[in-house]
Amino acid sequence: MSFSLARYLLNLHLSFSSRTASTTATNNHGYILLAPKVTTTKFTTTAILREEPQKPSAEELLVVVGGGAAGVYGAIRAKTVAPNLKVLVIEKGKLLSKVKVSGGGRCNVTNGHCADNLVLADHYPRGNKELRGSFFNMHGPMDTMSWFVDRGVDLKTEDDGRVFPVSNSSSSVIDCLLSEAKCIGVSLQTGKVVTSASASASGKFLLKMERRTLKSVELVEADYLLIASGSSPQGHNLAIQLGHSIIDPVPSLFTFKIEDAQLIELSGVTFSKVIVKLKLENVQRNIPHLTQIGPMLVTHWGLSGPAILRLSAWGARYLYTSGYKGKLIVDFVPDLHIEDLKSMLSQQKNRFLKQKVLNSCPVELRLVKRFWKYILDREGLMGDTLWASVSNNSLVFIANLLKHCTFEVKGKGQFKDEFVTAGGVPLSEIHLNTMESRIQPNLYFAGEVLNVDGVTGGFNFQNAWSGGYIAGSSIGRVAGNANLEGAMRI
Repeated sequence: MSFSLARYLLNLHLSFSSRTASTTATNNHGYILLAPKVTTTKFTTTAILREEPQKPSAEELLVVVGGGAAGVYGAIRAKTVAPNLKVLVIEKGKLLSKVKVSGGGRCNVTNGHCADNLVLADHYPRGNKELRGSFFNMHGPMDTMSWFVDRGVDLKTEDDGRVFPVSNSSSSVIDCLLSEAKCIGVSLQTGKVVTSASASASGKFLLKMERRTLKSVELVEADYLLIASGSSPQGHNLAIQLGHSIIDPVPSLFTFKIEDAQLIELSGVTFSKVIVKLKLENVQRNIPHLTQIGPMLVTHWGLSGPAILRLSAWGARYLYTSGYKGKLIVDFVPDLHIEDLKSMLSQQKNRFLKQKVLNSCPVELRLVKRFWKYILDREGLMGDTLWASVSNNSLVFIANLLKHCTFEVKGKGQFKDEFVTAGGVPLSEIHLNTMESRIQPNLYFAGEVLNVDGVTGGFNFQNAWSGGYIAGSSIGRVAGNANLEGAMRI
């Protein structure tokens, strides 16, 4: 059946079944657009895929599903390597939406403190073993930084390694990517969803796209397909349709909900360095990554900050199976040994016998007064208690509380719009040196659609840049070779 006959039958079916006036148009890419106008009945249609390949065109087509960091970056790279390749990016929402909100609107582009790829790979709870190979060698953080700087985006590296635009605005990154895509001829289309995908006998991809707001269906044949749809079920469904399996996604990078009325009063208090350890009932063995060190923030619902977010990422699946309940043990003074801390508190008592404990926290501890009061309240010491009235047992209790303060985790909070998941297409089903599927030729993946996720600090975006670059390079090389072979045959 020819594609023209299929279109005729589909139009005929629509005119009889729903009594609609159907118009047929061709968009600026030469793809057939079916746009039935609905009157009284609900619009439904079945995609009629052609059984015979169309006459090949002079140019091949790459369709990228997903207009996020990995998708746009991969599209640009593919078009750069193979200028004659048609590249079409399909995004159901807004382009680069996660880029816009990341880093509080500043966009944490990457991390500049991981020159060693083995160290870099250790920042990925899912993928830390697989990414130790050539993945970051092909396109690492320094390559990403150079790419943006070469295109006019000045970058800065903060003390913790996070890299941001000097402008402190994610718009700098977004404008750069969109401008580059437009300049080299990448087509970006929004408001569309790729709802189904299949591979024909000729090796082409037959895609069904829908724009629900206009009740339209578009049938597209692509030579190459790059799925870079993030954690969206859309990409997972397409992967399954094309023969892949999916590791069920669960949340990663989230805050901990703590039920402690006194802790709520500390909302906004930050700690520059703590050690946090997570204990879960269903995890008996000691897992090193369930202990993290770094800054922590008290919120009105519990605890957040880099240390907590990293802990949530490494413990994502354990926390999921435990119902997000467990014990969190915090060391608020990690640079002090317990015995030294006891001695410091004893000396403080002897020096300030007639002063109120609340008003004379040891300055070496660098604790804000609100938190010092929280510790004293947990020991049962009133605000007007004098140091002279504090027993040695209380000093020991305070020391232990500062070194081993236990909180009950009662749930999780989402990391707002920067939501990250653990799960997706298994890395064992793709070639990491090309990002091509091991199951379906000319099918590629990049970004969070794969079972890869990083901790906070620019690592998730670096996975997107690296994967998109490798996939785009591979597609571009294959397309370039195909065009060369076609020219030689002519």
